[in-house]
Amino acid sequence: MSLTRNRPRIRKTQLMNSGKKYAKPRSFLLKIKSFFEKGDIREYLDEIEEVLIGADIDPAISGEMTEMLKEKTIKTYEEAVLFLKEEFINRLADDTPGVETRSPLHIFILAGINGGGKTTTAAKLAALFGKKGKKVMFAAADTFRAAAIQQLEAWGRRLGIETVSGMENADPASVVYDAVLKAKKDKADILIVDTAGRLHTKKNLMQELEKIKKVILREVPDENTDTYIIVDANTGKNAYMQAKEFDASLKLTGVILTKFDSSSKGGSVIAIRSGLGIPVKYITFGESPEDIEEFSARKFADELFER
Repeated sequence: MSLTRNRPRIRKTQLMNSGKKYAKPRSFLLKIKSFFEKGDIREYLDEIEEVLIGADIDPAISGEMTEMLKEKTIKTYEEAVLFLKEEFINRLADDTPGVETRSPLHIFILAGINGGGKTTTAAKLAALFGKKGKKVMFAAADTFRAAAIQQLEAWGRRLGIETVSGMENADPASVVYDAVLKAKKDKADILIVDTAGRLHTKKNLMQELEKIKKVILREVPDENTDTYIIVDANTGKNAYMQAKEFDASLKLTGVILTKFDSSSKGGSVIAIRSGLGIPVKYITFGESPEDIEEFSARKFADELFER
């Protein structure tokens, strides 16, 4: 899928009405409220900026928001929450269409550092597409750990999805190539490629990802390929640099924010969206395969600023 990186605009989706809640209460709101209870908010703008930074919002963006609070002469806590919520929505909203898959075969490459939840996210994504009537297959491209292959195969058995895998330490690009050919032969609609976690600072490992994508693009057109970085909501501000380096190697088309139910933060995705133009496409928030939704900036902001 091609990616248009423009200034975000507000886009509502039907998912914001799904009724599911994926966040826990946000302690940073209580801190902001305490400043309003002390008196003139203009005396506490530096403190509010620090609170926003503590919620993993980029320092530059936090500074912009607090400066705007000052310029708008906001006097009440309720006004501040409303303003910050709308700022979050405007900075995170995706003005491109929702996730679209293309026939005859659409491939999703899941990348990111260790521990982000790529394999579990692969299962959740597969379950989501399965509900839409799509035939899904897995490619086990994390060949460094036998446990990773076994985990994906276990999810495949649970969901009724075939997994193409190789031997431990096999060339990941070779496994992916076999998976693409198999998916084409079996007329699969979706192939989800689960790659090994890697540090964005390891050049040789990033080159391995580039090789995987080149193999894929020889078999399917670019518009039939999406490359997502998996970002753990607990990662913090380092998520921006991770996304930047992965984007330089892979030309990311989206972010999947994981483990949002276990985090009181999640603000790191604002910098990724505002600074890199990469939209958040999905959010996950639990252990069940059903705990995934197409990302809604408004729902995200509503729950982040729930009082």
